[in-house]
Amino acid sequence: MRSVSNLPHETTEEEHVVIPMSDGVNLSARIWRPVSSEAQPVPAILEYIPYRKRDLSSVRDSQHHPYIAGHGYACARVDLRGTGDSEGVLTDEYLEREQADAEEVLAWLADQPWCDGRTGMMGLSWGAFAALQVAARQPPSLRAIVISSFTDDRYADDMHYMGGAMLSDNLAEAGTMFAYATCPPDPAVVGERWREMWHERMEHSSPWVLEWLRHQRRDAYWEHASVCEDYSRVRCPVLASSGWADGYSNAVTRLLGNLEVPRKGLIGPWSHKFPHLGEPGPAIGYLQEVVAWWDHWLKDVDNGIMDGPMLQTWMQESVPPSTSYEERPGRWVGEPAWPSPHIEPTELPLSRHRIGGPGEVPGTTDTLTVRSPLSVGQFGGKWASYNAPPDLPYDQREEDGGSLVFETDVLTEQLEILGSPTVRLDLSASEPVAMVAARLSDVAPDGSATRVTYGLLNLTHCETPGDPRPLEPGQRYSATVQLNGVAQAFPPGHRVRLSLSTSYWPLAWPPPKPVLLSVREGTSSLTLPVRPVDAPDHLPLKPFGEPEGSPPLATTQLTAPEQRWEVRRDLIDYHSALEIVKDRGLVRYEDIDLDVGLRAFERYAAVADDLTSVSGEAAWTMRFHRADWDVRVETRTVLRCTEGEFLVDATLDGYENDRRVFSRTWNETLPRDLL
Repeated sequence: MRSVSNLPHETTEEEHVVIPMSDGVNLSARIWRPVSSEAQPVPAILEYIPYRKRDLSSVRDSQHHPYIAGHGYACARVDLRGTGDSEGVLTDEYLEREQADAEEVLAWLADQPWCDGRTGMMGLSWGAFAALQVAARQPPSLRAIVISSFTDDRYADDMHYMGGAMLSDNLAEAGTMFAYATCPPDPAVVGERWREMWHERMEHSSPWVLEWLRHQRRDAYWEHASVCEDYSRVRCPVLASSGWADGYSNAVTRLLGNLEVPRKGLIGPWSHKFPHLGEPGPAIGYLQEVVAWWDHWLKDVDNGIMDGPMLQTWMQESVPPSTSYEERPGRWVGEPAWPSPHIEPTELPLSRHRIGGPGEVPGTTDTLTVRSPLSVGQFGGKWASYNAPPDLPYDQREEDGGSLVFETDVLTEQLEILGSPTVRLDLSASEPVAMVAARLSDVAPDGSATRVTYGLLNLTHCETPGDPRPLEPGQRYSATVQLNGVAQAFPPGHRVRLSLSTSYWPLAWPPPKPVLLSVREGTSSLTLPVRPVDAPDHLPLKPFGEPEGSPPLATTQLTAPEQRWEVRRDLIDYHSALEIVKDRGLVRYEDIDLDVGLRAFERYAAVADDLTSVSGEAAWTMRFHRADWDVRVETRTVLRCTEGEFLVDATLDGYENDRRVFSRTWNETLPRDLL
């Protein structure tokens, strides 16, 4: 990414600005703004996240906010209540208090003498959630938002549950926030109160996975802050982006199809990253697009930002299977609206292990069966790829050995899809609780299979999504599995493969008992969102600029980082495990003379095909050190199960100068709710 320091406006920075909340809690903000804003007020942009503005997110923040401020905006990066240098305790995500705080922050910004009264919100992931959720509350100063990697549906399309099946990221993300929410503020900012604030956080924290397991079906807990419950509440313009390698690949098109405000969508080949930092590439000049968006909606500049297609997306070309890519070959395509008039939903029958052609009459109505081993899924990658460590799905041939497989004939011409494929299955199951994982792959002439997209369905949700009902063993059901959205080109000489399995561990938690799934051919089908290769673009696509931002803050890598993603199998006792290490090493933040270490370890294990042997572990160590200050937080959460219960064991330990000053243990049992 190109570093740019010569910007239109000279800026000033305030490292720690206290913003008081109505209940007496003070939030901490870092603010960048033009020097000229004292005399010539400017709009204000808020990014509102829990990831520690003073250290852990400071390098990224230093590339974004000074850049936007240098184009004539006041940028505020605020730590959520209970995180970083803000007071209070953070006990869960997207709570009412969090959103009320955001409204108060926006009102405070709008009331500053250097602000002209207009505000915007932006962010990736949590910051994007916050912006979209607050937009639905319609604060008076909020004129537009810019969001990346988000969802509008907290139950059906987040890292907790997918198609009613529980994702392992439910545990992984809980482990992340268990660590972040129990870290101390910096005494160099908050003074001697740091220890009191830190202990308050640890005393009132608990593993978030406990709350998430108390809500295994769609209820008011998930409906809160899910914008899909009422899209009409969003009344400001929205610029939304995501990546096909991200877990959040579906919400951009849902917003485009359901919002009534001015809106634009952008989907690249990226993982869970901003588009200008996008991996796999190509990354784009996203911050230039963001500034143009703010200029139009916050400064009334007629700059043509709304010209061109509503959706611009990267049509990915075929690639060999790999757990990471530097670049994904392809091209940008545009759609004038969503749903697009170019997309042709094409139903293809499933028969004789084949995916038939459009309009083809199935030759048989035989019943095929599958009972997958727990090893299916070990090469499935991460629900939301971060591309570090390499976490994309690998060659699917080994996975397909434990699956029910259907393939097209060899393609004679290029086939391109854009949108969410669906699989309609006429099926029955041998147990009252069962799941199906459906995977779509690009099969090369050499037989290698690259997963293109996938979907999960807990079959107890097949008739009443979000409100599960036990299956009657042997009874036939019609189940529709929606796969994640994708833009993919299948070249001539390749095949399209659909694979069905009854487990997908460890990406998804398996059902309580092994299941024999019976699928009736002829009455089952795959529907592809086909985009004709010669489909016209709405208007000539505007080329994106080179990725750029402000120069990053200086850091020094004191110890080597470590990244590891290992699948292990013992053929004596049939124990298998996926182990993941994400260790940043010890990093010195030169501007504040602080050394910070972050190490995360995840382990997902099972024995043979014993579905009650599966377990997940998420362990984190966070360390903060300078000459007169040395603290660390260690958290560990283990999730196990029986046929009827989930078992959660967790620990939290706080250390000051290598002496343990806080320790707490949780051992809780929660019932499985048709999961």
